[in-house]
Amino acid sequence: MNNIKSIVFLVALALTTFLSSCQTSKIKLKESKVASNSVNDFEIDLSKPIWADEFDKDGKPNAEIWSYDLGGNGWGNAELQNYTNEIKNAEVKNGKLHIKAIKEKTGENAYSSGRLVTKNKKDILYGRVEVKAKLPVGIGTWPAIWMLGTDNSYGESYWPDNGEIDIMEHVGYDQDVVHGNVHTKAFNHVIGTNKGNKITVPNASEKFNIYAINWYPDSIIFEINGTEYFKFLKEKDYQWQQWPFDKKQHLLLNLAVGGAWGGQKGVDDAIFPQEMIIDYVRVYGLKSK
Repeated sequence: MNNIKSIVFLVALALTTFLSSCQTSKIKLKESKVASNSVNDFEIDLSKPIWADEFDKDGKPNAEIWSYDLGGNGWGNAELQNYTNEIKNAEVKNGKLHIKAIKEKTGENAYSSGRLVTKNKKDILYGRVEVKAKLPVGIGTWPAIWMLGTDNSYGESYWPDNGEIDIMEHVGYDQDVVHGNVHTKAFNHVIGTNKGNKITVPNASEKFNIYAINWYPDSIIFEINGTEYFKFLKEKDYQWQQWPFDKKQHLLLNLAVGGAWGGQKGVDDAIFPQEMIIDYVRVYGLKSK
């Protein structure tokens, strides 16, 4: 039975890889460093991304890949910004995506910003997610590169029951300290049990760094510039409450202002506008050994 399940998984994975690769436009590949390329029966297939965005076309982000989360309702974290779909808050120019937070009156909020999502356009199940980014600077900024479950597959609450993977979070009052975490029903920050780690990234707001995860059926490995700094393993007795990470997730890129974490030391209005700048996003699949 396990052999049949493995064959079905590999056939489905190969079909997904083929169909997605057909939609991938011309890609200017650069060498990727991978800390751990092999776990149990699978390894990352670095021969070609399943999909990628190199941000080659100026203007608004590619609508075939990205949608917008909109609004200024605090987003469950007492955040201060209003997310818009305006080009001033999310713009591709000179080969890079700029997500910009601006100090301005917008709706009921004092700041505007951008939050891009790939939900139902470029969902992900296993593989490598790699984002090269330069972070904003200043007290009150809270950029994130992260993932959420695409479907409401488990439990009674979408979050945290369906999982969250934080590939990169940075709060401006703790400059150059980058966090990687997972959140599930059993492990999340609300009940003080979330699983993760942090690492110092010198000059995170002056230089581009590669933030990545390698997501396998039994583990998620977090990296910065090819160096592993956290691994979340699926234990034998884990159920969906501990490991909901066998369902599709989607990618989010956003720059929040203030909030329960980002605003713990207040917000310095003198720093704005601020940007998170993305050089590229690449997603690779798995292959059998």
